[in-house]
Amino acid sequence: MIQRITTLVLSLFAVLPLVQAQDPRFSQYFASPWNLNPAMTGAFEGRWRVTANYRDQWSSFLAPVPFRTYAAAADVRFGVNRDDYFAVGLGLMHDEAGTSRFTQNKVQLGGAFLKQLSGGPRRADHFLSAGAQLGFGQNSLDWGRLWFSRQFDPSTETPDPTASNFEPNGNNNTGLYADFNAGLLWYVLFGNNGYCYAGGALHHINKPIISFTGDDAVRLYSRWSGHVGGLLPLTDQFGLVPGVQVMKQGPAFETDLGLNVRYSNNDRNEVALRLGAWGRVGNQLNSGLQMDAIAFVAMLELERWMLGISYDVTVSSLSLANNSRGAFELSLTYFHPAERRARIVCPRF
Repeated sequence: MIQRITTLVLSLFAVLPLVQAQDPRFSQYFASPWNLNPAMTGAFEGRWRVTANYRDQWSSFLAPVPFRTYAAAADVRFGVNRDDYFAVGLGLMHDEAGTSRFTQNKVQLGGAFLKQLSGGPRRADHFLSAGAQLGFGQNSLDWGRLWFSRQFDPSTETPDPTASNFEPNGNNNTGLYADFNAGLLWYVLFGNNGYCYAGGALHHINKPIISFTGDDAVRLYSRWSGHVGGLLPLTDQFGLVPGVQVMKQGPAFETDLGLNVRYSNNDRNEVALRLGAWGRVGNQLNSGLQMDAIAFVAMLELERWMLGISYDVTVSSLSLANNSRGAFELSLTYFHPAERRARIVCPRF
């Protein structure tokens, strides 16, 4: 076992200068609009919105250093004319992974323009939104938390962290890099509070340099994504909320798809509950696609608030190591109502 661990560590550091990192992601992607698509800035009913997301992954076998992701965003919209709106927002993300505390930090300022394409008493309301985000990021890791084969003491069969590793370690931080994202979103609202939407986004358009060793060839892969979904009313109280997200970043490909069942009291002070399951399918590089996990989701809507909780059950071969215990997520959204009822309305994605 010691030999296997040593070989793995050496292999990882042999390719470290060539590694091109990938983005953190949420199973409740629909509850993290800022990270899903810049065009979703301002796509809500109200004056301003605040979202917060937390993800804890693989604590079952990586404790006390599991993968953790924190994200928060706030956006506000302003009327341009009777039917159109402009929105601005600010988003933050902090992600940390593993023993080395590999960390990604991002700050982004975004804006979007929401245009009503059509609508009326007997016509469905169609809207189109175009958005972009510009920000900065920086990655870091703690070399002191890692050990190398030269620090392995065969007499005790344990690593000696006080011994020199004789490695030409890189910097603890990458340079501060600029990051640019853009996206489009279309949605339509129809009778009985139903809606459907489709959107697409391209992240890291400028492919920023993220090297710890000053190698300009080490860049963050651009990521493209597409997402569709909606609310299909069955009765006045019940509806189906399906959704699909497709992403590709460098060699990595992922699809998230699933369904929530929504119950609403259909009252003036609306209270709604969503329950559902979402599957995640990813590629194994050259080995084809596999089902990675199934996320079970519960969401509660209380007028201005929406709270979501989910748990990922691992169904891939990794389940042999973590006993199917994957990731835990929380999401919280607050919608502040407008001073007057706006003519433009938006679904709660």
